[in-house]
Amino acid sequence: MNSLTTIRPDQPKADDIETIPHSIEAEQQLLGAILTNNDIFDRVAAIIEPEHFYDPVHRRIYETAATRIQKNALASPVTLKSFLEDDEGLKELGGGAYLAKLAGAAISSFAARDYAQMLYDLAIRRQLIELGNEISGKAAKVDVASEPADQIVEAEQRLYQLAEKGQADTGFQSFLRAVTDAVQVANAAYMREGGLAGISTGLADLDKKLGGLHKSDLLILAGRPSMGKTSLATNIAFNIAKAYRKGLRADGTEGSVDGGVVGFYSLEMSAEQLAARILSEASEVPSEQIRRGDMSEAEFRRFVDAAKALESCPLYIDDTPALPISQLAARARRLKRQHGLDALFVDYLQLVRPASAKDSRVNEVSEITQGLKAIAKELDIPVVALSQLSRQVESREDKRPQLSDLRESGSIEQDADVVMFVFREEYYKEREKPGDHELEKMAKWQDEMSALHGKAEVIIGKQRHGPIGSVDLSFEGRFTRFGNLVKPWQTGAVGPRGAEDI
Repeated sequence: MNSLTTIRPDQPKADDIETIPHSIEAEQQLLGAILTNNDIFDRVAAIIEPEHFYDPVHRRIYETAATRIQKNALASPVTLKSFLEDDEGLKELGGGAYLAKLAGAAISSFAARDYAQMLYDLAIRRQLIELGNEISGKAAKVDVASEPADQIVEAEQRLYQLAEKGQADTGFQSFLRAVTDAVQVANAAYMREGGLAGISTGLADLDKKLGGLHKSDLLILAGRPSMGKTSLATNIAFNIAKAYRKGLRADGTEGSVDGGVVGFYSLEMSAEQLAARILSEASEVPSEQIRRGDMSEAEFRRFVDAAKALESCPLYIDDTPALPISQLAARARRLKRQHGLDALFVDYLQLVRPASAKDSRVNEVSEITQGLKAIAKELDIPVVALSQLSRQVESREDKRPQLSDLRESGSIEQDADVVMFVFREEYYKEREKPGDHELEKMAKWQDEMSALHGKAEVIIGKQRHGPIGSVDLSFEGRFTRFGNLVKPWQTGAVGPRGAEDI
């Protein structure tokens, strides 16, 4: 490896330099090329960041040049000299004269990407060595508070971050980078003609209210038993996976341009039961008939055809019961690394185990919700977690759920970006059926049931980046399917069951 002839105080000692992968000459020549021709920066900016430079002075030169170029200002030895006059490290190398030497040692522009890739690879090697030393040091130190299983999960997380972003830890980022990311998200929505910034749920009215499922958001979908929260979650997950299309995105990277790869943690139902629900929806064969095998030849043919069509659907199900939050995160990272991951569903939150037992259930749920939010941010995907509601809903006159009905609600309400409730008034009205002899009450009940039949409501109780309110959906219990509810004025779109196909 190459090394500097002059060792400054902010560099490693001479004995260490030979063992650390680096190339000072490559750094010098790439910097020289950028200072000679600023257009080269655009070719290498997607590959390397300032932290990928080994020499701290080179790091600061690159950072200053990058800031100038991004402002459409010239970055040359002359213009950079005034910004780096007080840099002690640069003074030791010759100050402004060193910047001129860099420009003189410039490589030809066609080789710039190769040099940038070389510097990136060397930086990754250095971070792998550092991470390996940390893992080795922690493993050697026998500590009661640091379990080997926890160390494995932590090491896997650090390695994942290194593989995805080229850095083991992410610290502060400049406001410029944050603004650029925000503009890209807005541009993505604008390019869809005022459509969604996030992933479409396949339910038009819900998309309008949420703007789709946004990256790094934690969405809670809550409801009492039999309201259909698992059905709605599987419907949305299936819609996303069904719409998946891979291609070149606006930022030049390859990935999902429509729909996405979906991970589904089914902690309550088996993978086979969940698949049967999805097949029931896709084939329009009632799920109880699928379970019993009670199907006509036409229905069975539809069922088999739906199964064949869904074979290539990128929907991955993990039905391991009582998963700890740390394992859930580790498996999600692995799925993203191996197959990609655009949305994650957890059914349901109260069945996830905390990493360690806590003194109260509230603290345990708090650790789980914080862990799910951390997964959403780390993997840059929306995480949809289902949640149970407390029984106090049943004792009220108005059965519509609200935020205070969430079990252990403090942490769930606080950590979530969006809280939604599934509500089917038809379910409660059905249980108010009067006796056959009460003719007047029976007639009124039948009218009310007729008005509520096949309808569901998704109540958005909290949305950090948008409005709250409710969205009406259609619900077909036989196929456990939610759909877009056709409004009275949309007569041309009414199908045989009064709902548009998803």
